[in-house]
Amino acid sequence: MSANLKYLSLSILVFQTTSLVLTMRYSRTLKEEGPRYLSSTAVVIAELLKILACVLLVYKDSKCNLRTLNRVLHDEILNKPMETLKLAIPSGIYTLQNNLLYVALSNLDAATYQVTYQLKILTTALFSVSMLSKKLGVYQWLSLVILMTGVAFVQWPSDSQATAAKEHSAGSQFVGLIAVLIACFSSGFAGVYFEKILKETKQSVWIRNIQLGFFGSIFGLMGVYIYDGEQLSKNGFFQGYNKLTWIVVILQALGGLVIAAVIKYADNILKGFATSLSIILSTLISYFWLQDFVPTSVFFFGAVLVIAATFLYGYDPKPAGNPIKA
Repeated sequence: MSANLKYLSLSILVFQTTSLVLTMRYSRTLKEEGPRYLSSTAVVIAELLKILACVLLVYKDSKCNLRTLNRVLHDEILNKPMETLKLAIPSGIYTLQNNLLYVALSNLDAATYQVTYQLKILTTALFSVSMLSKKLGVYQWLSLVILMTGVAFVQWPSDSQATAAKEHSAGSQFVGLIAVLIACFSSGFAGVYFEKILKETKQSVWIRNIQLGFFGSIFGLMGVYIYDGEQLSKNGFFQGYNKLTWIVVILQALGGLVIAAVIKYADNILKGFATSLSIILSTLISYFWLQDFVPTSVFFFGAVLVIAATFLYGYDPKPAGNPIKA
């Protein structure tokens, strides 16, 4: 049963990661009449959906009893204001990160984004060492060097990028790269900070995600009115929304829940396999379906290095057993 849950959660992770990147990219580059949907509002809706999903999961854990659910939410959230406030910092950073991903995929093809975003392994490792006092093994340090080398090759300018330049200027490519890099650092810091909070308290992951979603919604709404207030007053909160937009929002809302399931049921090596498969699928679909990406030998070499680094980082060499003497 646990093996089935392990592979099921990983299959869902591959589907969620790949489909989110591709649909988000497609939705941000699709040419339609009328105003395009505001990414800032999509982030807010995703946070609200995440809260709803987590409340339903807490309801399930409460044996589908509304009175028990109400007591749990009251005791764990309202009666512990300081514990709840701890989530304000990572929540604000996650909200920034989610907005940056829309900026990145508006300016980079899905394949380049997927590979470059794996730099979050590096930032997470560095923050884990500094904030959680974790010790990395030789294989993990080696994987981080390979990872940086692979991403450098992927970002290496090539002749085929001249074709892409017709659609995207060099400036927009640079904006996309900067957005990914900032998202990697914010993802690393917020992830490690959240892990530290989870280890220091006994509250469930679902309760913590409700707290994250609450602050995320507040920070997201602030972003909507600060950056898109003028467009909002002209065309409304749901301007430009269509079926594709709602698919993107739902996939983004499910992202955190899927990762929580993977952490519970799978190990790092299988998670690395899922990430690698997602990169390969994104590359193939970006080339054949979206047709906004022309792979080169340099890109493939860099992608192979990143995939290898992902596996190597999760590799845990088992010490050899003592030989039995006759």
